[in-house]
Amino acid sequence: MGHGAGEAPEFEVLWGEPVGSGQLAAAEEGYASVGPAERLLWERLSVFEGAFDRRAVEEVCGYGALVAADVGAVLERLATLALLPVDDLFDGEEGGPRHWMPHAMRAVGARRLTARGDRGLVVLHHRRWCVKVARRAAEWWQRGRQLDARDLALRELPDLAAAMDPTTAQEAPGGEAGASLEIAVSLWFLWVACGRITEGRTRLRHALALHQGPPPARALWLAAFLELESGRPEDADPLLVQAWASAVRDGDERCLGLLAHLRGAMALYQGRARAAAGEFREALEQIGDVPEFGPTREACWAALALCYSRTDPEAAQEALDQLELDGAGRRTWAGRDLFADAWAEHARAELLAWDGERARAAEHARRALREHLRLGSAVGASCAAELLAQMRLLDGRPDLAAHLLGAVDLLRTSVFDTSYRPARYCTVARARSDEALRALLDDPELREAYEEGARKGLFALSRER
Repeated sequence: MGHGAGEAPEFEVLWGEPVGSGQLAAAEEGYASVGPAERLLWERLSVFEGAFDRRAVEEVCGYGALVAADVGAVLERLATLALLPVDDLFDGEEGGPRHWMPHAMRAVGARRLTARGDRGLVVLHHRRWCVKVARRAAEWWQRGRQLDARDLALRELPDLAAAMDPTTAQEAPGGEAGASLEIAVSLWFLWVACGRITEGRTRLRHALALHQGPPPARALWLAAFLELESGRPEDADPLLVQAWASAVRDGDERCLGLLAHLRGAMALYQGRARAAAGEFREALEQIGDVPEFGPTREACWAALALCYSRTDPEAAQEALDQLELDGAGRRTWAGRDLFADAWAEHARAELLAWDGERARAAEHARRALREHLRLGSAVGASCAAELLAQMRLLDGRPDLAAHLLGAVDLLRTSVFDTSYRPARYCTVARARSDEALRALLDDPELREAYEEGARKGLFALSRER
């Protein structure tokens, strides 16, 4: 509804949501009713994009006048007046109550914080906290707490996304690009293994564009990896060269191992399995027994098994056996590498298909599909589903194959743009299925099965045996 000249609007759009004038007035009244410490905390809490707990509040807001005021006690008093409780702890996570500030309360706090002239400093404290969160998630991933790492990163992503934009630090955006870049690089697993390739590519490119000085080698490695996973190997290649030069310049030997793994991934993408195998072996020599960042040894062994799975089954099985040996040692102090396990299941399916054991091959392909879906990897899920479709065709079930291919095509078009080209390794299985299903366009039943698969989606289809 409209309003006359001089009249206040009935609502404002704040952070993408309409907030009524009555809500804002009530928030103003609430702000006026509390004491100085509660007002100061109210203002500082407005920098949070998502939910927060006491520890986060202490790190971001507990300085200056609030140090002596006991931030936790102030938070408890303020919670009943200006915050909403949030139940977003994931399974097994330890932590106290979490809260979220409604938009009306946040708007009041943000305006007062800006008027006080403290917003820039609070934003810097918030960014430092986000760096710690990103580091914690990355450490969990490397230590085998991969689902926890993903859940932590996704839950805190609203705040992490704000911190990955250096321009939010209005006083010194260039100086804050380093912290923003560190967050984006620490979350490499979220972009590469958990299906957020496009978002990661966009955020990393933005942080790199504002970074002062030579970019770190690991940031360039990740930039190249994301270009490859986006189906742009031609754009990944120059970044790979820059990353190598940067790693040599900085003496980052671990990054040289990451780059060997990436060269292997690029060769496998292009269908050069022998060259890829050589690169993955070099990566295994360079990344060390317990890499603190990037793909694990198990991931390298799984990739090596993929290289050999269609040409040298004995070598592929040796790589899978070594994966289990390496993983057994790692699992004395950490959990499984679920991402490596998913690709290892894919390699096992290929080997069983080679031996003509189609039923077992289909089961392992289905396991690979479910593991990739659990992590969120569209690339891995699509590749596994196309292999499973091939097994369904060989078993004389073209309807089930059409289901899977319909779901794969919908997934790819929803995640990637029209320029996306799947890896050569994946397109081989799809080409075989497409050749066998040429009647798809002419057979109404298969066309209906294809469309039904798109409606069902891969999550539902992955539960069908």
